[in-house]
Amino acid sequence: MTSKGFLVSVGGAEDKGTDLEKGIIDRNRLVFFELGILKNIISLIPSDQQPIVEVITTASMIPDEVADNYKAAFGKLNCKNVGHIRIRNREDTSNPEYLERIKNCNCVMFTGGNQLRLSSIFGGTEMLQIIRKKYVEEPFVIAGTSAGAMAMSTTMIYEGSADKAHLKGEVKITTGLGFMQDVVIDSHFQKRGRFNRLAQAIAAQPGAIGIGLGEDTGVVVKNDTELTVIGSGSVVIIDGKNIEHNNIADIRFGKPLSIENIIVHMLSHGDKFDLKSRKYTGLATEIEDDEVE
Repeated sequence: MTSKGFLVSVGGAEDKGTDLEKGIIDRNRLVFFELGILKNIISLIPSDQQPIVEVITTASMIPDEVADNYKAAFGKLNCKNVGHIRIRNREDTSNPEYLERIKNCNCVMFTGGNQLRLSSIFGGTEMLQIIRKKYVEEPFVIAGTSAGAMAMSTTMIYEGSADKAHLKGEVKITTGLGFMQDVVIDSHFQKRGRFNRLAQAIAAQPGAIGIGLGEDTGVVVKNDTELTVIGSGSVVIIDGKNIEHNNIADIRFGKPLSIENIIVHMLSHGDKFDLKSRKYTGLATEIEDDEVE
């Protein structure tokens, strides 16, 4: 069954003062991505429905400030019905009020921070089941930025420094939230030099497709496989289907990888890619991403 909903994965914002994964916080720079991308997210909600957005800040170390920032950003786009689902532990996911609000909204937004918090807190919960069901059966929008984007797939990178990512074992992988199958998503891709990190993840399982999201850039996925790029930067696709020589299974931990014939695509605003056929499918000129004053 093809899902009726939309997935929006965003690479995060280029912000040298804030790194929510490491706990480095500049409270004057809590801007995660351009308003143009938020505008795209809202546009996916059917026009006959009043947009109801629930912001899930589980990944963040400063949830209230992050939620306020999103409320202000959505407010600039005339989207006033924005709530904050403040989940800090697994017990919170069974809060009856939160469950009811998830059932009644038409978009959830997973914020940035630590993606392992998302997988460890939401895995196997009723709330995650509700979100997945809505995504499959309704034109429901699931959006995520940075850690929220990386957690969307079944396979999720949760750790791995860029300078050691060419060495076996330096990239740590676990199970994500499972909205997308057979993909691995990485964020802040260009700014933090994460090509080797994503390449190692694909070398370990060449059946998956790697999606590297640049800052202020994202992808919209509909019908489970139709990917369109939005935002101001670029998206890198890493495809391992034609890999021939691959030494990841044979070398010791800490030794450098050797991979032959890996396929790389670079896409920008409006480009489309089919995740099933693994092919570039053209330019979607109808996508708009104008700056909002």
